[in-house]
Amino acid sequence: MSAIQLPHCQFLTSRRDFLCRAGGGFGAIALAGLMADERRRFADAAEVSVLKPHLPGKARNVIFLFMDGGPSHLDTFDPKPLVNEYAGKPLPSSIKRVITPMGVTENGLLASKRTWKNYGQSGIPVSDWYPLVGECADDLCVIRSCKSDALNHVGGVTQMNTGSILAGRPSLGAWVNYGLGNENNNLPGFVVLLDSDREPPGGNRVWGSGFMPSGHQGTKFLTGKHPILHLNPPPEISDERQRHKLAYINQLNRDHLASRRGDSELEARIASYELAFQMQAHAPEAVDLSQETQETQAAYGLNEKRTQAFGQNCLLARRLVERGVRFIELYSGSGSKWDAHAKIEQNHTEHCGATDRPIAALLKDLKQRGLLDETLVVWGGEFGRTPMSEKGDGRDHNPYGFTMWLAGGGVKGGQIIGSTDEFGMHAVNRPVHVHSLHATILAALGLDHYELTYKLQGRPERATVNEGEVIDEVFA
Repeated sequence: MSAIQLPHCQFLTSRRDFLCRAGGGFGAIALAGLMADERRRFADAAEVSVLKPHLPGKARNVIFLFMDGGPSHLDTFDPKPLVNEYAGKPLPSSIKRVITPMGVTENGLLASKRTWKNYGQSGIPVSDWYPLVGECADDLCVIRSCKSDALNHVGGVTQMNTGSILAGRPSLGAWVNYGLGNENNNLPGFVVLLDSDREPPGGNRVWGSGFMPSGHQGTKFLTGKHPILHLNPPPEISDERQRHKLAYINQLNRDHLASRRGDSELEARIASYELAFQMQAHAPEAVDLSQETQETQAAYGLNEKRTQAFGQNCLLARRLVERGVRFIELYSGSGSKWDAHAKIEQNHTEHCGATDRPIAALLKDLKQRGLLDETLVVWGGEFGRTPMSEKGDGRDHNPYGFTMWLAGGGVKGGQIIGSTDEFGMHAVNRPVHVHSLHATILAALGLDHYELTYKLQGRPERATVNEGEVIDEVFA
């Protein structure tokens, strides 16, 4: 029996045609609504798209200084004299035992060799590993009671970036880019700066866009004098020729996209071509640190081998903030180099020494230029370290209580929020989970973490995974 050809169906070549013709076209109305919503959610990176904040926030940009591997809060910003008094002895029974990657901890306590000084009018104690940052104490809001859910580096770095120990969610920078848009159509809205060729645990997923359109993900700049490759076209290729080539490629891509609406990967590719062309004209100036005075370069430590890599990134971050880049994340010790299971004295002496001068210079430079009030600076890692000894001269991971600090962007400086127990093991006063830290960062930018949603399969997703609270005491 042959198939019956229905006359009214002979021109239905796609599901879209069916929706347009069936039911008086009401299906097409629904489809148009869905597609309009999808287009609204996708912020084309080739166009400036500044969105209205939910709340009055003072910060316009974020610089996240990420100490990859977990810095020891006990040796930097959270002094615990009892750790030295009990050195070599087990953690007292009054302190809850914890599980670390090495199992249940039973080792004796490891004394801290640091000396401490109270800095500024606020008298915040900072160790001799961070003396120059200590000079900025009155600008710092030190949160000593941070907590995360991760025992290892992959989960810790992933959660501190995305809110979840499991990979696949958008990073905080992607949420900010999605919520506020980009202020500069010639540079990415979210930039990642590494201080080595190694990526952090979790790889580029920790600055990815997850289930959001790809256009919101971070753009990694390279280390060294040329952070962006191929900015300058060959001399025989004129700007006009580049423009015509790009226009032709984009037309081919858009013709291909016409039958594939909602394909964010293809949209992101089209936007990336346009952004790349704009960057060829504007980015060389933005990343050219030779334009800075010798005095400024020396202040950031560009003249010293130990501080050069991170100093370049800090100086570049300031230049990017001046040009409207919304979110910049700088990795120190990229590839988990702060991880000090052994030889913590050698490890932290090296990495604190590499970051102290650049961070202090960044804070002072932003303040002197009037940029600190609108730039939120965040310092910390994926977790802290335990008071117990590991391998005789190191410390294990501690996600149960550790320190982060904030500065600028409406933050009330010269204060300490929360505390760990007398041995620095657990957050006991005003615990601040990663979700609350993220909610507070978003609030500084004027974003309500409950209002900032992205619909995924009909379900509203949030940067804070439907948890957390804003730490109101942070703000002036």
